[in-house]
Amino acid sequence: MVLTEDPNSELMSGLVDSVKEISMSPECRNVCKKMHGNLVRRIKLLSPLFEELKDNNEELSEEETKGFELLRTALDSAKELLKLVVEGSKVHQALQRDHIADKFNQITEKIEAALSEIPYDKLNLSEEVQEQIELVHAQFRRAKGSPELQDHQLEVDLAIAQREKEPDPAILKRLSEKLHLQTIDDLKKESLAFHELVIASGGDPVDWFKKMASLFKKLKDHVQMANPEADCSQAEKVVVKHRSPVIPDDFRCPISLELMKDPVIISTGQTYERSCIQKWLDAGHKTCPKTQQTLLHTALTPNYVLKSLIALWCESNGVELPKQPGACRSKNVRSSISYCDRAAIATLLDKLANGNLEQQRSAAGELRLLAKRNVDNRVCIAEAGAIPLLVELLSSTDPRTQEHAVTALLNLSINDINKGTIVNAGAIPDIVDVLKNGSMEARENAAATLFSLSVVDENKVAIGAAGAIPALIKLLCDGTPRGKKDAATAIFNLSIYQGNKARAVKAGIVPPLMRLLKDAGGGMVDEALAILAILASHQEGRVAIGQADPIPVLMEVISTGYPRNRENAAAILWSLCTVDSQQLKLARQFGAEEALKELSESGTDRAKRKAGSILELLQGVDAIVTQS
Repeated sequence: MVLTEDPNSELMSGLVDSVKEISMSPECRNVCKKMHGNLVRRIKLLSPLFEELKDNNEELSEEETKGFELLRTALDSAKELLKLVVEGSKVHQALQRDHIADKFNQITEKIEAALSEIPYDKLNLSEEVQEQIELVHAQFRRAKGSPELQDHQLEVDLAIAQREKEPDPAILKRLSEKLHLQTIDDLKKESLAFHELVIASGGDPVDWFKKMASLFKKLKDHVQMANPEADCSQAEKVVVKHRSPVIPDDFRCPISLELMKDPVIISTGQTYERSCIQKWLDAGHKTCPKTQQTLLHTALTPNYVLKSLIALWCESNGVELPKQPGACRSKNVRSSISYCDRAAIATLLDKLANGNLEQQRSAAGELRLLAKRNVDNRVCIAEAGAIPLLVELLSSTDPRTQEHAVTALLNLSINDINKGTIVNAGAIPDIVDVLKNGSMEARENAAATLFSLSVVDENKVAIGAAGAIPALIKLLCDGTPRGKKDAATAIFNLSIYQGNKARAVKAGIVPPLMRLLKDAGGGMVDEALAILAILASHQEGRVAIGQADPIPVLMEVISTGYPRNRENAAAILWSLCTVDSQQLKLARQFGAEEALKELSESGTDRAKRKAGSILELLQGVDAIVTQS
């Protein structure tokens, strides 16, 4: 195959975009949940194939293109079906579940047929990607023609609910839970979806429309009886409001104990009010206030599900909805920045572009501080054109100037729009160079900058390809405590991308992680376990971990560690034991059965699942020994 400039990039870009769109499909909350989840999961696993071919930029033959064109058509059909089951009527899908199951099977067949047309052996694929795609293809092949297991209880409940004029409330309760029609808001959305179906049919009152309307009315009456205050008049809502309903504990911020307005999730999985946890972090704390676990990173992820539940609870209880943070701010963000600040920024940029070495160093330092101060400064500095100038200074021969430049970019990258501007300015290779050759402070802040940029998925690929991982491992080994933390957070985030897992293992990440894991007083146990848990899902990672004598320390963590650490240790142990019976035997020698039984009762949900699976493996070994 001949390398060309841009032969099939449009096709591959379209496939990459389709997979991303499908991956971001909202959660399905109805009887199609399992079919929806399985299809999305399998399609997501195709992403490395398209990304690698897009990066390789190779010309595809007519034979090769045919398979990918078929795949694009199949993915377009998948997007339509997934959107339909998420946004469509839940009652309709329950009554038409066999028909919808056939549609899912047809999509599966289309994708499997398209994959069969792709000659993997003729494509310039890495061994890892080819192996993964062959496994995904096998999954689609097995799923093809394999009907979903029938929910017999649902079948019975639907039949009774349709047949009887006043069905047993227990049956209606089960149906409302199964169909996720449990609130007034759910019923409103269902009603709209039902009317859209009627309109789409041209108003023809076919038989199943009548059945659907009858069943929906029974469910609606049941939900309204179960939630009498949710449909009360405005005057009654005022009365409810004055009752001062008790706020559920899960809706209160653990720090302020107030109803949360903007709930966010931190790396330990705990949820806090954004402003409260941000103050905690700004004060220099590196732990979770509730669990005291060390934070793997300080990124805050919006908890949209909880936010929606809080809004629904407020509406149902006559409580004024929490105002959106920042709702009172001026639409013109720049208005909060004074003319003096703007003039000062313009002057600083002129020094960056035209000043001598001392002036550049001073200007970069001031921009570093301004960018750290507030969000508005970050917007203004970027819009003034500072980012390309700061990227140029990353290659400065003056260590202090280089430190200021990379730290200024770190502070600017907190803004999501600025992340794209930084990458587009070609900063990644220069930041990696600072990470390799800069002063210790510059290396630490370069690692933190790469972590910040890697929040965007496509940047994970670019950062890994730029050679960042070996340099991050070096910082993990010889950095200051802060530097090691910065390196660990960056490695963790980069390793979420499958291709970077192989890079990290080949670069020798496992031995230093095992040293950190065994050094309980070093303060890096949490980070080491989290990274090892990600690497253990990769074949080369499992092999490398298995060669590092991991069982004794993993069993110690499972027996005595913090909840999240026990969970990660169990996940690593499970990955090892499923492919290597020797590791399973060693685990038993170090008291695995007793520790895992305790974990299966008191651990986190994920830890319980992993512990239970390993215990089943141990029982399987016992059965084999008994038979022999």
